[in-house]
Amino acid sequence: MSGRYYGLACRLNHVPSMKVAIPTWQGRVSPVLDVAGRFLLVDLDAGREVVREETSLAPVGPLERARQLHQMGAETVVCGAVSRPLEVALDAVGVRVIPQMCGQVEDVLAAFISGQLNQDKFLMPGCCRRRRGNQAGRRRGRCWQYGQKGGDDNAQR
Repeated sequence: MSGRYYGLACRLNHVPSMKVAIPTWQGRVSPVLDVAGRFLLVDLDAGREVVREETSLAPVGPLERARQLHQMGAETVVCGAVSRPLEVALDAVGVRVIPQMCGQVEDVLAAFISGQLNQDKFLMPGCCRRRRGNQAGRRRGRCWQYGQKGGDDNAQR
């Protein structure tokens, strides 16, 4: 799914240009992408910010939200929680999703650009990637697929 793109932030210097969207709420990454009303859109060129704009989106369903983000030119969305239907819809229109992120928008954007978004301070509270102990017999959390440290089967590495 979209999680295969998590390493994208580490390879930004190899990307000629891209537009990243971050849902915002009171200067922080919005906790839930599905209902976020405001977005920061940033055009990047070779890992450098070129243009930024803020925009609003009306509350709509997952398919329409994915279509709107795609039409705005977003290629990557760095967000908090995201429902499975919206994540699938975004993947279907070619928008990469980096979920379970939190923090001040400017800090998250800087970490994304510099390839440092995998720091624990940017992970949403309660995200399964924070687990440290081996919890044998339990399913891997959905977050495990995003290639981060933590998670049930990845904790001892």
